Amino acid sequence: MCWITHLILRKSDPPHRRLTIPNHKEMAKGTLRAIVRQAGLTLAEFKKLL
Repeated sequence: MCWITHLILRKSDPPHRRLTIPNHKEMAKGTLRAIVRQAGLTLAEFKKLL
């Protein structure tokens, strides 16, 4: 059986970004905040996308 523990997202257009996202039911808030920052978003921008 194969378990996918992380998802890797890549953006091909500039600015090129690669995000590694844990594929878990729960995520620590610090991990989520780091992913949002790596995506080039502010917390306010991220909240608007939800």
